[in-house]
Amino acid sequence: MQNTTNTDWQYDKAIQGCREIFLKKTMDYGPSWRVLRIISIVDQLFIKAQRIRTLQEKKQQRIKDDIPSEFCGLINYGVIGLIQLKEGSTPLSEWTMEEISTMYTEHISLAKSTMMDKNHDYGEAWREMSQESFVDLILMKLHRVRQILQNEGKTLISEGIDANFIDIINYAVFALILLEEGKH
Repeated sequence: MQNTTNTDWQYDKAIQGCREIFLKKTMDYGPSWRVLRIISIVDQLFIKAQRIRTLQEKKQQRIKDDIPSEFCGLINYGVIGLIQLKEGSTPLSEWTMEEISTMYTEHISLAKSTMMDKNHDYGEAWREMSQESFVDLILMKLHRVRQILQNEGKTLISEGIDANFIDIINYAVFALILLEEGKH
């Protein structure tokens, strides 16, 4: 079993690249993602996860974005989802880049803390999983979120939308870590 200390810095390293992309795109486009409703974020996550699955099955691609960049996109849209759940969607935003950066860090910190707690209890079982399983689990989580939205956000005994976004972020980080280690 891997030492969780490795997971700690590997997680941060995986997030670092995703965070840089998120902030640069926000500088280029502004916080245009603020108009997205939760269902639109779910659809964007679905598109990215489905593309990874298609690339895994076809083992070829025609456009530039590769599987690691799609996992990074899953992380960033997961963060957008968490921000939108907390703040609501709006066409206008007066947020500074510093405020957006702080929100990104806060939501990633929550995701990482959740991962570390689960990692403790599950003994880093994710290190033995396939990239395909991460994508399948992400797609399952997205179907769950769609069902929760159909139920007007209510669940009887299940986790809410936020927990599903956190899991999606963490599955994508796991995939990036294993890709970096050359295991996929």
